Amino acid sequence: MSYLEVRQLNKRYGPTTIFEQIDFSADEGEFVTLLGPSGCGKSTLLRCLAGLTGVDSGEIVIAGKDIVPLAPQKRAIGMVFQSYALFPNMTVEKNVAFGLKMQKLPEAQIRQRVQEVLELVELTDYARRYPHQLSGGQCQRVALARSLVTRPRLLLLDEPLSALDARIRRHLRDQIRRIQRELNLTTLFVTHDQEEALTLSDRIVLMNRGKIVQNGDAEALYTQPVDLFAAGFIGNYNLLSAEQATQLTGQPFHSQVAIRPESMQFVAPGLGIPAEILSHSLLGNVIRYRIRAQGVELAVDVLNRSAADLHPDGQQIGLQLEMSTLRQVA
Repeated sequence: MSYLEVRQLNKRYGPTTIFEQIDFSADEGEFVTLLGPSGCGKSTLLRCLAGLTGVDSGEIVIAGKDIVPLAPQKRAIGMVFQSYALFPNMTVEKNVAFGLKMQKLPEAQIRQRVQEVLELVELTDYARRYPHQLSGGQCQRVALARSLVTRPRLLLLDEPLSALDARIRRHLRDQIRRIQRELNLTTLFVTHDQEEALTLSDRIVLMNRGKIVQNGDAEALYTQPVDLFAAGFIGNYNLLSAEQATQLTGQPFHSQVAIRPESMQFVAPGLGIPAEILSHSLLGNVIRYRIRAQGVELAVDVLNRSAADLHPDGQQIGLQLEMSTLRQVA
């Protein structure tokens, strides 16, 4: 039996279904990401796990016990919100200590645990500061420390990085993953950012319109999307109709086909499939080319090794396509 099991969970607001028939699990120490577009029900699902929002039916089982009947404070679950939710009139150490004071722990034990967790999130030198004296990334680490100090059996992270700039977001997600692994803490992370999901997760639960579309590790979701939504949401697949795929490859197809941009290669003119460079965009370490091959427009990603390797717009090239990388999707 998994450490966390969500069974047949349903939630509605009047006639509106938020999510239905939700089933997934998490092993102890596993980092599971709930991924999907805004409005798919993932944040409401997280609030239901925390007990902040009631469910209509279903079970939430942790270590063999259904916690649905329990009040939030009885669930031993930590939650970090996107908005930090820090007390502005309290210092960092007092914000972190708040939950322990509510548990009426001895002062000496509170001081020790607060000190330990501030060291863990690298905020020891900021203990006496107030939230308005901190950066957004530091405030988010305080919110994380406040959840960790209570030693939760399950940690819930509701898009905690979305308000931060790209550099800080990358640094903080690395810190979150490091801490999660050090503590062997079962964690559910909500995001709509596919890069975060692919980078952080042991497993991804992909949601759309209140339902789970696909559940698996990052490699499986990226290379084996189960349908058009999964192919369109994970990565930057080229989505072709059956007719376009047949036109491009010369082989018959009977459903839509997904092709990853990085799975194709350029070769010398006269080799492979004749193609023309239409445009290109620099994406840092990758150049994304827009090409036309056999009347079909495609995006092709090529590593940006040097300026000498750049293919100018209008150039005629050959396209090498590995048939095993094509994925038929419904």
